[in-house]
Amino acid sequence: MCIRVTVVDDLPTIASWDPDEVTILVDRGTHPHDLIRELHAILTVDLGAPDTPGAGLRCFCGEPVELPVTLAPAAAGAHPL
Repeated sequence: MCIRVTVVDDLPTIASWDPDEVTILVDRGTHPHDLIRELHAILTVDLGAPDTPGAGLRCFCGEPVELPVTLAPAAAGAHPL
């Protein structure tokens, strides 16, 4: 995987490309739909990644971009520990 996604607090935008770290910074607490839409735009428009419907988020090299576990929505009915 070429591009990492990192969760940060108090980012002024939903997501921001950091070319020095080859990382997309995302604001903690962003609604998943908004986050996916923003990540897709950064990857395809700004970085030239392929836009293949149904393929998920892809790096410009074609490898999948994985979201950190801290961004995964909680399972339905799950209770925090």
